[in-house]
Amino acid sequence: MSAVMPVSQQRRLPLFEQAFRPFFLGAALFAGIALPAWIASLAHGTTWPSHLALRDWHAHEMIFGYFGCVLGGFILTAIPNWTNRLPVSGAPLAALSGLWLAGRIAMGISAGWPVMAAVLDASYLVALAFVAWRELVASRNVKNLPVCVLIGLVALANIGFHAAELYGGDTLVFERMALGIAALLIALIGGRIVPSFTRNWLVKQGETALPASFGTFDKVSLAVTATAILSWIALPSSPESGALFAAAALLHAIRVCRWRFWRTTSEPLLLILHVGSSWLALWLALEAVAALLPDALDASTALHALTTGAVGTMTLAVMTRAILGHTGRALTAGPLTITIYLLVNAGALLRLAAPFLPFDRLGALTVSGSIWASAFILFTLAYAPMLLVPRKGNS
Repeated sequence: MSAVMPVSQQRRLPLFEQAFRPFFLGAALFAGIALPAWIASLAHGTTWPSHLALRDWHAHEMIFGYFGCVLGGFILTAIPNWTNRLPVSGAPLAALSGLWLAGRIAMGISAGWPVMAAVLDASYLVALAFVAWRELVASRNVKNLPVCVLIGLVALANIGFHAAELYGGDTLVFERMALGIAALLIALIGGRIVPSFTRNWLVKQGETALPASFGTFDKVSLAVTATAILSWIALPSSPESGALFAAAALLHAIRVCRWRFWRTTSEPLLLILHVGSSWLALWLALEAVAALLPDALDASTALHALTTGAVGTMTLAVMTRAILGHTGRALTAGPLTITIYLLVNAGALLRLAAPFLPFDRLGALTVSGSIWASAFILFTLAYAPMLLVPRKGNS
């Protein structure tokens, strides 16, 4: 899949020049449509031609569909920088993104053929993991192999979800597994790019007080976070996982402060990365509360601090920055991009506040979900023109 199309063809099909183009566009469009469609189905009591119940379809598609798509766009765009190898592009990239799209269609109309639909859906993440492993092993890039391990585990979690759904097992453990990996990826990769981008920007501003470099404290924070997540996957809502989450929340909050987020308020494109990392700290804290004080906070509300908050915010932060940089545009957030950031965070905050709002559950979901989804629709409208044309400056 490292083959590159002829230059003439690449110019005719800029969408498949680099992985961030089809995957980021597909992910945002899917999120902007799938969530409102799910809410509308709940409101009207309609059923889908899927073998999954509405709740399970929503969970699967937002985790393995949306996040899996962003993961593909990010990792396949980052790997050439890590390995100095040619990027996946052209026909191989079109085939891989087409496999993701086929999985989304299959999961929506799988009622008559659940096993085949599951195989088709699972194939995308397996293929993504294979490509990532192949590229890093071929280049002997040992430093980034842990990322490949996590991608492989996401693929296994998806297979486990399908097996559990088809044969009467517990799908929730595989949902927690995939979401836990998403949290670890945010902590691990965010721990690299957030302080690095912040340092570079602060140096240009003439600042001398810079973010702390990755060191022992970061390793301890990641280890405690990983332990808390493993405990949560195996024993959700247990006092042990609650205590571990409390420790992880404190360590990650300190970690974010060490990156000097308060010095980035004049550049929203950078600040939003810190906001996404802060959402992760909040999720860790809320999971601790949900486990230790279950009467004060339900587990679903705590979980949405990760899904709508940390994952939603951080993926949009990464996608907007990557698109601007890779298409030759200035790394600064304009009014539309700032609006996208405000909408995704407002939707996430309203989802956390849903149990306390003067609406019934469906009304609260409709309000928060509509605002959250509108961020992705606006992203699609604002960034699709950049993704569908060649990089600025290219002839």
